[in-house]
Amino acid sequence: MARSGGETGTVVSVNVSRTKGVRKTPVRACRILAGFGLEGDAHAGDGHRQVSLLALESIGKMKAMGLDVGPGDFAENITTSGIELVVLPVGTILRIGDARLEVSQIGKVCHDRCAIFAQAGDCVMPREGIFARVLAGGTIEPGARVEVETRPGGKEKAHA
Repeated sequence: MARSGGETGTVVSVNVSRTKGVRKTPVRACRILAGFGLEGDAHAGDGHRQVSLLALESIGKMKAMGLDVGPGDFAENITTSGIELVVLPVGTILRIGDARLEVSQIGKVCHDRCAIFAQAGDCVMPREGIFARVLAGGTIEPGARVEVETRPGGKEKAHA
């Protein structure tokens, strides 16, 4: 596994829910559809936030505050490890297996305080979660490699 903050990481969990406003459930694998998001997920659609990603390291910060949380509990579609998502600029292209995602937003505004915020007085998803558009589809499953393919300005990253 890549060390934290690297240009590569691993998918820890793939998470979906059929309704909005709830924690997502981990699945063994899921098809991700170009221009849409994860098949069967309530947040999929044609907008700029087709897929959400959150690092396991971010979830660890909430665990350190005493919360019993894990992958999917922040309503993220893809939980990663070993890649520092929050520092990736908008426009970064990520490759996960055959799928290609373009980072479209860093963080979000939470209009309604979630149950996690109510318990801890804080939540990492608004600051450290990222969102992406799906450029090319495929199947995503735990254990898949996540790599930075390009950054804005066309700077390509070497593939290890």
